[in-house]
Amino acid sequence: MRTAVIGAGIIGVTTAFELAAQGHEVTVFDRRGSVAEECSFANAGVVAPGYVTPWAAPGMGWKVLRHLLSRDRPVRVSSFAALSHLPWLWRWWRACRPAVHAANRAAMHHLARLSQDRLLELTRSLQLSYEQTPGYLVLLRTGRELAQAQRGLKLLQELGVGHELLDAAGCLRMEPGLNPQTRLQAGIHLRQDGVGNCRQFAQLMKAQATRQGAEFCFDTSVRRIVAATAPAVELADGTKRTFDAVVVCAGVQANTLLQPLGLKLPLAAVHGYSVTAPLRHLDGLALPGPRAALMDERYKVAISRLGLRVRVSGSAQLGGRLEQLDDAPLRTLYKVLDDWFPGAALVREAQQWKGARPMLPDGPPVLGASGAPGVWLNLGHGSSGWALACGSARVLAEQLAGREAPLDVARLGVARLR
Repeated sequence: MRTAVIGAGIIGVTTAFELAAQGHEVTVFDRRGSVAEECSFANAGVVAPGYVTPWAAPGMGWKVLRHLLSRDRPVRVSSFAALSHLPWLWRWWRACRPAVHAANRAAMHHLARLSQDRLLELTRSLQLSYEQTPGYLVLLRTGRELAQAQRGLKLLQELGVGHELLDAAGCLRMEPGLNPQTRLQAGIHLRQDGVGNCRQFAQLMKAQATRQGAEFCFDTSVRRIVAATAPAVELADGTKRTFDAVVVCAGVQANTLLQPLGLKLPLAAVHGYSVTAPLRHLDGLALPGPRAALMDERYKVAISRLGLRVRVSGSAQLGGRLEQLDDAPLRTLYKVLDDWFPGAALVREAQQWKGARPMLPDGPPVLGASGAPGVWLNLGHGSSGWALACGSARVLAEQLAGREAPLDVARLGVARLR
């Protein structure tokens, strides 16, 4: 089957590989010059299925309102964005209801588990070498944060996620580079989870997909999709190419292509930030930094070890321009890094980045047939694209082949959004 994939981020490139491995004749179109040039470029790299959860959760609305009064808040909403995104915010608020959240969390968790298994399988079977380290530690600064974490611990137990609750001394044994002067009450350790370099993995999967016969067309923008028995893509230069199926993995740009087909998804660009810096060396030895991946629960900031570098990632900003780096979220990232690993990184050599996460109001991505003839969807993963990519690609490939998906897709289809 001749199949087009629009978008070469981590979702698009893993989709291209799965389709090519199943014998499809795959062509990938991306407006950038290589894979993983946008939202997949410098994300946190954390793969932790137990902590893949909808942003729409019970009580989250009030938490967001309280965060708006905090200087180092993890969630930021501009006044203009609040007005222009009122329909999205209303759907998000309704998805915070306990029953809706529980169903969406379960769907995302099962997809994340499938994705983690597929990631490990591909890494092993294809002998892929990229920056990765096992271990994920959630840091709880105070007794109040520990009390608030009890509900999450119960959910981890119900979902069968292996975890260990550590006291401060246990956290320091797990991560000896942590600053002992920063207040720390406890930590939640997930041994089977960890961190991996998303962009490196995407580049490796592009090479594997190419070996399977996939063609990548970079610096190539798709102007529109023609939905028909034999769907086609029209490129920016006016060229039209016909396929048997078109898979849209275009992130926040997806609605530009889908609206003319009568499908408008409630997608919002929620911006995230990261800072990546080399670890400081003294006499040829790296100063203590993170061993693997950590999450500061108060500020919702991840600290990840990527080879000889450290990456600090966080913030959820609704509104603003992608090309404009705002100082406030970056200050929070530097603060958290300095709290836990003071002086460990060469911050003067840091790379600052901002990405637009394609987020749906209820949390799960949308996978499967779009309803338009020959057009399929694999998008809307929000901040969990890396953690969900390999599983989403596998599900989409099975659906496109007319086979039963390897998990329940009832909460992952486009019908729930209509």
